[in-house]
Amino acid sequence: MKRLLITGAGGFIGKNLLELFSSGYSINAPLRAELDLCDGDSVRKYFSGLEFDAVIHCAIKPGHRNAKDPSGQLYANTRMFYNLASQDRHFGKLIFISSGMVYDRRCYSPKMAEDSCGASVPEDEGGLSKYTLAKYIEGRENMLELRPFGVYGKHEDCAIRFISNAICRTLAGLPITLRQNRRFDYVAVEDLAAVISHFIRHEAKFRAYNVTPDKSVELAEVAELVRKISGSRLPVDVAEPGMGVEYSGDNSRLKAELPDFKFTELEAGVRRLYEWYKANPALIKKDELLLDKR
Repeated sequence: MKRLLITGAGGFIGKNLLELFSSGYSINAPLRAELDLCDGDSVRKYFSGLEFDAVIHCAIKPGHRNAKDPSGQLYANTRMFYNLASQDRHFGKLIFISSGMVYDRRCYSPKMAEDSCGASVPEDEGGLSKYTLAKYIEGRENMLELRPFGVYGKHEDCAIRFISNAICRTLAGLPITLRQNRRFDYVAVEDLAAVISHFIRHEAKFRAYNVTPDKSVELAEVAELVRKISGSRLPVDVAEPGMGVEYSGDNSRLKAELPDFKFTELEAGVRRLYEWYKANPALIKKDELLLDKR
C-alpha cells in the first residue's frame, strides 16, 4: 500500500481526497497544529524519519471573496511549496494541485493549453504564486502540476462556490443568483481524485496537465440544471448582462495519457451533490447564502 502525505486536508479538495483514498492508501494528513508548512523547522522535524511514495500538495492561502485575510498569498504559497520541495529525499514524487489561475487572467481565451503558461505572467498574487511554482516544477522529474479550472463536490464553501451555492439556495427556498453568465470548465472532485490516483501510480510524460472536462458549460445552464433537479420554480437572477470571459482549459494532453478515462457527466455529478446536501441540511447556512458574496 502506497504511503501518501496530503497537505491541506482540512480544505475542500484535501478533505475529499482523504475520504476517497482512505481505503486504497496509507495516509498522513496533518493539520496546521501538527505541521506548519510555512515554517521550515516544522517541516524538517515532521519529515524526520518518515518516507512517502507521494506528497499531494493541496494546501494554499486562499484569496477568494470569503477569505478572512487574502494578503500575503505569494509569500505563503511559495514558502509552503519550497519547504516541502526541500524534503524531496523523503518522498518519491510531489503532485501539486494548482488551477487555471496559473494562466494570466488578463489574457484568458477559450481552452487554454498547458504550453501557453508563461505567454503572460499573472499580476495577482494567487496566480503569480501558481505560475512561479509551475516554472519550478518544469525542471523537476519527480514533481507534477495538475490544473483544474473549476472543481465541485462535497465540503466546498457553499457561500461562494457556484454549484454548491445554487444547490443550497434552492434547498433554502431562495432564487439562484449569479453576477454574470460565463462559460466554465467544471470537474467533479471525484474525477480529480481519480486523475491524482493515476499519477500516483504511473509516471507522467509531462510536468503539467489541465484537468478539465470535454465540454465547457455556461453558468446559466448550470443554474437551470439545478432548478430542474430541485424542482425550484424561483427565477435565476443575473446581476450583469452579457457574457464574461470564458475560463476553460484544453484537456487533450490529459486525454492522450488517459485515453479510457471518462469524466462524470455534469447532470449526474450535480444530482449526486444535490442529494448529499439534501441529506445534510445542517450544512446549509441560510444567513451565509443571503450575503451573496459572488
